[in-house]
Formats: sequence, C-alpha cells, structure tokens
Amino acid sequence: MSNTAKIIIVLTAITLISGAVLALLDSYTRPKIESYRKIQENNAIAEVLPENDRIKEIVQDGYVFYEAYRKNELVGVAFQISGGGYQSELVLMLGVSPDFSRITGLKILSQVETPGLGTKIEKDESNKQDPGWFINQFKGLRTLPSITYVKNAAPSRETEIQAITGATVSSKAVVDILNTHIKKAKAARNIE
Repeated sequence: MSNTAKIIIVLTAITLISGAVLALLDSYTRPKIESYRKIQENNAIAEVLPENDRIKEIVQDGYVFYEAYRKNELVGVAFQISGGGYQSELVLMLGVSPDFSRITGLKILSQVETPGLGTKIEKDESNKQDPGWFINQFKGLRTLPSITYVKNAAPSRETEIQAITGATVSSKAVVDILNTHIKKAKAARNIE
C-alpha cells in the first residue's frame, strides 16, 4: 500500500471518529442549552411585562406574543425581535402596553457588539450609578409616531432616547429594530 493511501485511510478514520464524538457531544449538550435558553427567555418575559397573574402565549403572523393578564384584563404584551447591529445580530425581548403605545420594558437576549463600546447597549460599566441606563430609558417610552435618538444631549420628547457616545450605530440599530418590529407586530395583531 502506498503512503498516499495510508494517509487517506488515517485521515478518513480521524474524520469519522471526530464527527462521531461531536455528534455525541451535541446530543448531550443540546437539551441543556435549550433548557437554559428557555429559562433566559422566561426571565426576560417576566422582566419586560407589568405585574400580572398569568401569561398566555399566542402565535400570530410569525410572532410569538406573550400576553400578560391581571384579573382577566390584558395589561401588556411581550415578544422577541431581532435585527442587525453594528457587528452582530441583536436579539431583544420587548414588552409593550396592550395598544402598543408605550414600552413596558426591554431586555437584550443576545448581542456581540464591539466590547467597551457597542456592548454598552446592555451594560455600561463606566456608569457606576446605573450600568443599565441605556436599556432603562426605554421603559415608559412612547412608540408613536416613532422612536428617535439624540446624540450628546438629554432627550426632550417622550419618543426620544439618548444614544451612547461612541456607539451610535449600535444605539441606532436598537431604535431601528424597535420601530420596524413594533409596526409589524401591530399589523399582526390588527392594531391601528
């Protein structure tokens, strides 16, 4: 047998064994990862919705809506949204009032933005008093006519947030994702 044939046989065996090991590890870790992801999602839903007695899940036009009820009255709706950030896909959990006129809460589920700049959309380590200031400013924010942002100034309107200095693209991405999905989700729920 030639050296080339031996090399091909050895590399094929290594590839098959490696593939089998990876498949085995995947089958072991996938349920644990999915369970952890579901726990994170449930925590985010609870965080962005107002106080409630129960949550009902409804699927409409590609969205999974989580309706929060208090004494049989709808008090809020949450749903997961995503879109492009500066260098990663941003995945957010958004809570809104039943008529979609105000944001009740916003939570970032996933982001891989530029460390030290774009990551400030989730947690700003340089702001010791309020590391979550960027996300916190969305709570209670009006959504109509649309959400906007200002740079290097305090917001002056009920639909305005302050962008992060040095991470305007990431700040704008969050605003754009919200405006796009609020409009689409309202249409999915037949809200004008």
